Amino acid sequence: MSKVTLRSKKIGKGRKSLFLDIYPPVINPDTGKLQRKHYLKIFLYGNPNTTQERFHNKETLELARTEAALRQVDVQNLRFGFLSQRMLNGNFIEFFELERSKRPNNSNSDNWKSAISYFKAFVGEKILFPQLNETLCEEYADYLLSAPAIGRAGRPIKINTAYSYFAKFKATLKVAFKKRLIPVNLGQIIDSITPEDTHREFLFQDELQILADTPCDSDVVKRTSLFSVLTGLRFSDCLTLDWSEIRGSKGRYFIQFSIDKTRQAEYHPISDQAVTLLGNREVGIVFKGLSYHLADRTLPGWLKMAGIGKHITFHCFRHTFATLQLLFGTDIVTLSKLLGHKNIKTTMIYVKIVDKLKRDASDRIRIILDDKWLNLKNEILVKSDNIQYGWNNQNVTSNIKLVWVPNS
Repeated sequence: MSKVTLRSKKIGKGRKSLFLDIYPPVINPDTGKLQRKHYLKIFLYGNPNTTQERFHNKETLELARTEAALRQVDVQNLRFGFLSQRMLNGNFIEFFELERSKRPNNSNSDNWKSAISYFKAFVGEKILFPQLNETLCEEYADYLLSAPAIGRAGRPIKINTAYSYFAKFKATLKVAFKKRLIPVNLGQIIDSITPEDTHREFLFQDELQILADTPCDSDVVKRTSLFSVLTGLRFSDCLTLDWSEIRGSKGRYFIQFSIDKTRQAEYHPISDQAVTLLGNREVGIVFKGLSYHLADRTLPGWLKMAGIGKHITFHCFRHTFATLQLLFGTDIVTLSKLLGHKNIKTTMIYVKIVDKLKRDASDRIRIILDDKWLNLKNEILVKSDNIQYGWNNQNVTSNIKLVWVPNS
């Protein structure tokens, strides 16, 4: 184990520069090379002649000894960030912005922008890497949970929005640690904000058919929406879908691509009906002319014309896919893979939706019973069958079917 010793070196004008002697040497995070000397950029008077100089020496020496003790602890824990000029001088806000710029230009990118805006509102335009610590992170979480309103609409953010912004902050901290810009993996050790269970709106099969039968002002929005219902793809993935990613043949079509959100390579089976929505095979982007603005502008009018009063966004088509798949008997493991979820816990929310639908349905049939029935005490035995989880998702891609006529 390396030992940190406080030493001095003579410099001009009768002064001595203080530095830490680390032996054996340790690796500098910036250069990747071994470093033994770490200069503190403070000095002592070699022969103090005045009260002021003696006081200076006393205070400076006390400061240097404290620094040496702290760095000894760092070295023992293999934390060498104090040797990094990037860590000492780098602005975390700029690093946060850099991480955002690496994301695809879609709705999630806008979410990153908002996350940075709220962090700036909390700390200002600049915060150095050494200023990041657990206390600051916890206080930032509390700030987000206080429902600040700094957006253009002036509305306080909701808990799930706070969860999303804080998750991006934590993700950036993890990258900073990986790049050795901070000595501790704050992104891993600080607690996440707990999201709330929210109502996920979706369409039933009959509503879906009505929507498919209803004319839409935009053919590309209609085709993309129904394609999402039949495949479960996010808007961002539909937006960037390329013809080179559509592979296979009748009865065995699939998409081989990288999921925008998770950046994972995916094999995604799709039904023959979903393929018909793509039109004639071409080169390049499949849904040409599609944009977030066009979808947001078109969906409300289309839903209103169909007589559907639910608040349906494009992402609700993905919820529709998931919910209907479960209602039609697809097991949770298969569904999780079709949705591209990394954690099956994310998929379990749809199980809760289906369970509630079944419970509501079970309460719809009512009969009037005589008192003799109500007084009976029956023992109910519940036997749970062993569930066999299979991965045969090529079959379940045809669970959701539509009778669809293109816009004339």
